[in-house]
Amino acid sequence: MTPEVAINFRERAYSLLQADAEKIVKLIQVQMDHLTMPQCPLYEEVLDTQMFGLSREIDFAVRLGLVDEKDGKAILDRLERELSALHEACTKEKKK
Repeated sequence: MTPEVAINFRERAYSLLQADAEKIVKLIQVQMDHLTMPQCPLYEEVLDTQMFGLSREIDFAVRLGLVDEKDGKAILDRLERELSALHEACTKEKKK
């Protein structure tokens, strides 16, 4: 494989992972806007399932050498922070 092709594959893999992460961020943002998590545990299950799936995608891309492990971890860390903010907002809303 030529270096140009390898770089293109890496860029494409990272771009796809970022796109999948953005879909999860949008799910989180919708949830934040409505703060309905306590009334909708199914939504939380969907988020958990999406996060697990993305983590598997990242692991696969790392093992193939298409994505650096620290970059994959950064994507997941960002989503974890978003989820923490959602849980905190829901907790505050529940206490009101």
